[in-house]
Amino acid sequence: MTNLFRSLIFVPGNNPRFLEKAKLLSADLVCFDLEDSVPDKEKKRARTLIKNSLKQRKDYTPNIFVRTNSPESGRIDSDLDVIVQKGLDGIVIPKVNSVKELKKIEKTISVLEKKRKIKNIRLIPSIESTLGVINCYEIASCSKRIDAVVFGIFDLLNDMKIEYTKGDPIGAKYSRHKIPVVASAAGIYAIDGIWQDIKDTSGLKKDCDVGRSLGYTGKSIIHPDQIKTVHKIFHPNKTEVAWAKLVVKTYDQSTKKGKGATVIDGKMIDEVHYKRARDLLEITK
Repeated sequence: MTNLFRSLIFVPGNNPRFLEKAKLLSADLVCFDLEDSVPDKEKKRARTLIKNSLKQRKDYTPNIFVRTNSPESGRIDSDLDVIVQKGLDGIVIPKVNSVKELKKIEKTISVLEKKRKIKNIRLIPSIESTLGVINCYEIASCSKRIDAVVFGIFDLLNDMKIEYTKGDPIGAKYSRHKIPVVASAAGIYAIDGIWQDIKDTSGLKKDCDVGRSLGYTGKSIIHPDQIKTVHKIFHPNKTEVAWAKLVVKTYDQSTKKGKGATVIDGKMIDEVHYKRARDLLEITK
């Protein structure tokens, strides 16, 4: 499956102005945030604001994800109860440490999907701890819902009791190098961690170059001004373009025969994959 995962931008879920401005963002994935950017006392309000934004899904061009709170926070069930609804494309789960955590979350999502008559909510686990790094292949390959994994550098360094140094921190090298290898083995995509200094475009470019050279297909970002640089560097490669062409051709043939979803190389392809494939081809013209 070829999707556009060049950019994943986090939008604070407690900020109505930012949620509204997200309608105009050119990022591939817009992720309404319930976690780090939202203070504890604002969590409930953020859920409500995000719920209302999801009702306006047709006004948003990118794929819409929501980052919940972590499995260890005790808040994730409340998050899922509000956000799993029509209009949601997927969920970013932060600080995933084990398959057991993710399977429990997936079970909750399945129950809510059935109850609310929706389906195919996608998942992106975020690897942000030493235990998560150790278990990352099992995490990445444990569910057909998973499209990608995110590397979370700051929480990982904190877990290792290492101070962040700007650039490519030595203490995170093993983990940063491992994540795209694991993702490739699991048949999914890897999204690199954020570049914190929003005014340092030169540093962002260098960091993107490193990420691309390691096998990442995109980057997490925290400011709209970073989108252009990230998209320029994480441009679809020849393999991705060839796959997108195959998806479009095969799906077109399937729909002409009165069918919907189809299978290519053992992978289920439906309308959302078809649309993403067409988008990919459009940006490579």
